[in-house]
Amino acid sequence: MNKATPWVGVLGAVGLGALLALAGSDGGGRLAGIPVFALCVALAFAIQWLAFVPAYLAQSERYFDLTGSFTFLSLALFALAVSEQPDARTVIIALLVACWAVRLGWFLSARIRRDGFDRRLNRIKKDFAVFLMTWSLQGAWVTVSFAPGLAAITASSRVPADGFLAAGAVLWALGFAIEVAADEQKRRFRSQAANAERFIASGLWAWCRHPNYFGEILLWTGIAVAAWPALQGWALLTLASPLFIVLLLTRISGVRMLQASGQRRWGDDPEYRDYLARTPALIPRPPRRPRPKPSA
Repeated sequence: MNKATPWVGVLGAVGLGALLALAGSDGGGRLAGIPVFALCVALAFAIQWLAFVPAYLAQSERYFDLTGSFTFLSLALFALAVSEQPDARTVIIALLVACWAVRLGWFLSARIRRDGFDRRLNRIKKDFAVFLMTWSLQGAWVTVSFAPGLAAITASSRVPADGFLAAGAVLWALGFAIEVAADEQKRRFRSQAANAERFIASGLWAWCRHPNYFGEILLWTGIAVAAWPALQGWALLTLASPLFIVLLLTRISGVRMLQASGQRRWGDDPEYRDYLARTPALIPRPPRRPRPKPSA
């Protein structure tokens, strides 16, 4: 990696946050003359950078994911606390995001305690610029993912509860259930010594190769749908959040990284190649039977 690349990543993350702050603040409330949405964006990055300092000094990545979850929770509570006349939409969106953040933080912190380290960050934590870029990108991830929800919570006008709120809550619940079930199925699979070096192809993982990511996309789409009626003007641009999450999980991290890892570990395994051939990457479909093994 070029030495300048990490700093470009830091500036890109901050620039994205700044542009989003401008758009998401349109039609939003203010605190001491400053748009609340913009304050939430600044808080998201501030939390990452404050946590980065002890993490780099201690050369530890143990609290990276927990910090991300804490940031979602902090923004939800802060935005709700300073919002003008909270209503059903704002309270429900804040509670849904807080519920997801608490569950994710618990799950990821338990995984770190079990494994002892995070494979994604174990190597880069020694490089100041790259490690800082990673924390900055997490700030951008939090901001963009939560953007439509934050814009709705901080909006200066309120829209009564409607079908969009109900539909969004249903989508969120379905996505959350899929994500939790997929994570738990994989945890149980990995907990068996015989499966330590095997790939999972059962349960929801037989329907698609990344059901947890499908659930993640679905639940944030639900937040965007629930928030939609409360947005106006430039704040409507925050509805692109689910598209950003799809791009992040399929092209930047997530699916791309796991597929590369899978090829390194099981690329020569005929059963793994068959699993890839018959199982979609992200959009679930009923499982197909494995191809019969050729007779000797």
